[in-house]
Amino acid sequence: MEHQPVCDCEVIHEDTVRAVREAMLADEAYADLALLFKLFGDATRVKLLHALEQEEMCVCDLAALLGVTKSAVSHQLKSLRLARLVKYRKEGQIVYYSLADDHVKKIIDMGYEHIAE
Repeated sequence: MEHQPVCDCEVIHEDTVRAVREAMLADEAYADLALLFKLFGDATRVKLLHALEQEEMCVCDLAALLGVTKSAVSHQLKSLRLARLVKYRKEGQIVYYSLADDHVKKIIDMGYEHIAE
């Protein structure tokens, strides 16, 4: 069995610890970032984001595309909208969804690139 290396002192590189501590964000920022990544932890939401990366779509079309109920799509879109990952616009009675901005596309594309390696 392989043994994990163990550090038996408090701090070896005080300057490094101090510099990194100064670069760290507030705890709330890490909580927000964790919540953002949690949203990418559901396959249906990732499929919705990928679909919306291709084209602006309404709930009915998204439900047909993914083979799920309109209610399920609406529920997931609400979570994505509250996290500012998607936006919507109304045209008459129809609501069209799209990615909120180019940052979302970059996150999705980087994720796909990472798993393709």
